[in-house]
Amino acid sequence: MASGGLQLLGFVLAFLGWIGIIISTAMPQWKMASYAGDNIVTAQALYEGLWMSCAMQSTGQIQCKVYDSLLKLESSLQATRALMVAAILLGLVAIFVAVTGMKCMKCMEEDQVKKMRMAVFGGVIFIIAGMAALVATAWYGNRVARAFYNPFTPVNTRFEFGSALFIGWAAASLAMLGGAFLCCSCPRRETSYPPTRGYPKNAPSTGKDYV
Repeated sequence: MASGGLQLLGFVLAFLGWIGIIISTAMPQWKMASYAGDNIVTAQALYEGLWMSCAMQSTGQIQCKVYDSLLKLESSLQATRALMVAAILLGLVAIFVAVTGMKCMKCMEEDQVKKMRMAVFGGVIFIIAGMAALVATAWYGNRVARAFYNPFTPVNTRFEFGSALFIGWAAASLAMLGGAFLCCSCPRRETSYPPTRGYPKNAPSTGKDYV
C-alpha cells in the first residue's frame, strides 16, 4: 500500500508539472521590460515569449504580435521552442505509459512485475521531459541575464526574467520529482535460496551387526 501511495503521488506531481510546462510554453512573458518616458501616459511594459511579443500600455490595452517567420528567428529561440514542444510530447507519452502501470488500474493485472515496470518506464520518460524543459528555460534565462548585464545593451531594451520562466522552472522540477517517485515503485528482486537438503538419519545399531 505504501508503494501504491508513493506511485500515485509521483503521478500527480508529474502530471501537474506537465500542465505547468504547457502553460509556460504558451505564455508570452518569458522576458519582460518596463520603462516610462517623460509622460506617465506613455509608460508601457514589453513582453516577449516563444511565439509572440506583446506590449501593454498604461491604459491597460494589450497588443500582441505573432512572430512572422520561423526562419527569421534566432537559432537559440528555435531550439528553446523545440525543447519545450519535445517536453510536452514526452510528457504525453509518459502519462499513457504510467497510467498503464498504476496499481489502481486494471490493465495488465495478470503480470504485476510488467505492470510495475511500465510505471517505472513512465517515470523515466517524465524525468527526461522535465530535463528538456529545465534545459530550455535555463538556457533562455541565461541569455536574458547575459543581455541584461551587457554594457552595450541600451537601457530601454534590457529585459528581465518573466513569469513564464519561473513557472517553467517549477514545472520541470515537479515533473522530475514525480518521475523519481514513480521510479521508486520498481519491484525488488526476491532472492531465491536453494532448498535445504536433509541429511539421512543414522539407523540405530542392533546387535545383529556383530558376529
